This record gives sequence, structure tokens and C-alpha cells, in this order.
Amino acid sequence: MYNDKGTIGMALGSWLVAMAVGALATILLWLLGGWGFMQGAFVGAVVFGVVGLLISWIMTRPLPMPGEIAANMADTDAPVAVKPAAASAPVATAATPTAEPVKADAPKPAPKKAAPKKAAPKKAEPKAAAPDGRPTGLSDAAREGGADDLKLISGVGPKLEETLNGLGIWHFDQVAGLKKKDIAWVDERLRFKGRIERDDWVGQAKTLAGGGETEFSKKKRKS
Repeated sequence: MYNDKGTIGMALGSWLVAMAVGALATILLWLLGGWGFMQGAFVGAVVFGVVGLLISWIMTRPLPMPGEIAANMADTDAPVAVKPAAASAPVATAATPTAEPVKADAPKPAPKKAAPKKAAPKKAEPKAAAPDGRPTGLSDAAREGGADDLKLISGVGPKLEETLNGLGIWHFDQVAGLKKKDIAWVDERLRFKGRIERDDWVGQAKTLAGGGETEFSKKKRKS
């Protein structure tokens, strides 16, 4: 037989606990959560119902009869059949590896000899000037294609052009490449001294050698 009085008492206790939890939830929502009266009361009622049902169900479950307890104990005392353990498969013994013979250290290769450093190439020595101081850029004859018209340089006439050709000057780039010492050498062999620098032969020749025209050469070609 069940103890009905104990069950009723536990049920009342469960609902009292649920009521306390619901009231506590309502007060916390009012004070801390800033909820309204109706909102807090509603949530407290829900908490009251859920907690009351949960505790009542846990605390008021019917207890088993003495006969049921004895039957359960008898079942637990029955010997449990133990299945024979399966025959363990033979464990294959791994063959122990034999110790490898210790190899003698291979002889280290002899260090390679450093290749001898190549001697630095000698710098090309400048061509020596002619014994009489003649510039190295002069030539005995004009290049293939003929000589340039040196008369396009202001201050050079037909006779002076012949004199320049006799000195080895046939082209504009030769005049453009004259240095100060070269100008002095050529100037000594001209009838009128200082004409090379006075008429700026080097500057005119550079323009003509590059394919340009000077004011004098333009007038000369038109005439």
C-alpha cells in the first residue's frame, strides 16, 4: 500500500516551493529588471506553474511495493552467464632486426684547389701621336662615298678646302673632333692664323656632321 498522506504532504510542499520561486522571480524582475507589474506577475505565474509541476512530479512518484523490491533483488542475484572469451589470435612475433655492420667512415674528398685568379685585362694604351704632332684622326684619303663639302663651313673657301684635304681633313666629323692641340697643329699650317676658333669651325662641323644645317650652310646651298 502507498502512503497517501506522505504523497499529499510532498505535493503541498512542492507547490509552496514553486510559489516562493515565482514570487522571487516577480520581485527580481520588478526591482532589477525594471519590468511592469503585469509583466512581472505573468512571468512569476509561469515560473510558479513550471517549477510546481516539475517538483511535484519528482517528489510524488509512487514508491514500489515490497514484493517488487524483492523480485528486483532476486533478479540481480541471478548468476550472469559469462561468454567464453574468444580464442586470442596468435600474436606474430616481429623479427628482431639484426644489427647492421658499422660502415667505416668514407674518406673525405681532398679540398679542391682554388683556381688561379685571371689577370686583369690590360687597359688599351692610347695611340701614340705622329712624331710631328699630327692628330690621329686625320687620314690620307677620303672615306668611301667621297669627301664632305667643307666649304659649307663659314670661313672655308675652295683653296682652304684643298689645304685641309692635304692635311688629312676630308669630313665634318674630323673637324668636329679637333682638340685644342689639334687645332694648334692645323692652325700653324694655315695662311690665316686663328680662323678655326674665330669662325667656330668645330661647332659648325658638329651641326653638319649630325645632319643639321647652319645659317651659313643654308645660304651656301641656296646660292
